[in-house]
Amino acid sequence: MNIRKGNPEDMESVLGLIQELAIFEKEPEAVVITVDDLVRDGFGEKPLFHVFVAEVEKEIVGIALYYYRYSTWKGKTIHLEDLIVKDKMRGTGLGSALYSEIMKQGKKDNVRRVEWNVLDWNTPAVKFYENSGAKILEEWRVVQMDENGINSFLDKM
Repeated sequence: MNIRKGNPEDMESVLGLIQELAIFEKEPEAVVITVDDLVRDGFGEKPLFHVFVAEVEKEIVGIALYYYRYSTWKGKTIHLEDLIVKDKMRGTGLGSALYSEIMKQGKKDNVRRVEWNVLDWNTPAVKFYENSGAKILEEWRVVQMDENGINSFLDKM
């Protein structure tokens, strides 16, 4: 297993893993980004995200995609957008290795918090995070407004 920073040439495989996650999360049609979007947004002049890739025998079988946020309480933080491991590689320690890489990046960057979301029905992930010492904030709700919601809101103004 080799974990390294992703590069533009990896984005086709990264998109494949993102699509695999969308299927797992029962929203296969929700992914609208393209390889070109990933290359532009991750490797342009001001990258919007960073990604670690995990390779086994030159195949990308896992990713940890993250970006920096700013907390009014904590300052600089890392948001782990997705930690994805191919189904065939689950249980091999690959997810733990990617997770560790994110925590090492947070330490290196002197962030005061690493944060992410987890679906409440993804019991293995919830248990993994709890066992790692992470706190799951049950009282907080994730709030989102999609493109249609944004347009609808603005049309009412």
